[in-house]
Parts: sequence; structure tokens; C-alpha cells
Amino acid sequence: MSEHDPALDDAPLSAQALGKLKWRCRRGLLENDLFITRFFERHESGLTQRQARALEALMDLSDHDLLELLLQRKEPDPAWAGPDVVALLQTLRTEGAHRPPTSHPPSAPLH
Repeated sequence: MSEHDPALDDAPLSAQALGKLKWRCRRGLLENDLFITRFFERHESGLTQRQARALEALMDLSDHDLLELLLQRKEPDPAWAGPDVVALLQTLRTEGAHRPPTSHPPSAPLH
């Protein structure tokens, strides 16, 4: 991403910038990809410059550190995670926790 212009914080991403961001968000751990994919499925059409910068900050983390944050095993360090990163992380956590219903009935209890 280029220099930060506060006047554009809530401007939507261009199609080109969105494509680059989605490519940047590909991860090595399936679990991280699931959280990120769900986020994009729900928000990519309205993604703002501010959210994109926050997502970029999270993508700078290792896969394992990112997963620890997504699973709420740890909290982000305030030294690098400002309010935008914290807000985006909360969205990722909340939506990642919602699983679609399975198509098969639950197993019968064992006796």
C-alpha cells in the first residue's frame, strides 16, 4: 500500500487494490485462510482503505502468531496494533467463530 492519506481512510478499495490485498492475505495455515476467506466473503465489496491497512498489519505476522490472535489465545501488542487493527481482528474473530451448519445429522450418543 502507498502513503497513508487520512482523508481516504473510509474510501472503498479499488478492484485492483482489493485483488492485491486478497493475494497478500493467502496464508500457509488452513485455519487462518478460513478466517480470512469468511471475512472477504462478507466484506470485500465494502472494504475500506482503513480496513485494508489493518489487514496488511495482521498479514505481517507469522502464521502461528496470527492464528493465536484469531483464536483469542493472545491479544495484539499495542506497540503495533492500533484501534483499526483491534477492530478488524474482532471482526475476524467473531465471523470466524460462526460455522455453517453441517449437512449431516449429529452422531448418536455412544452407549
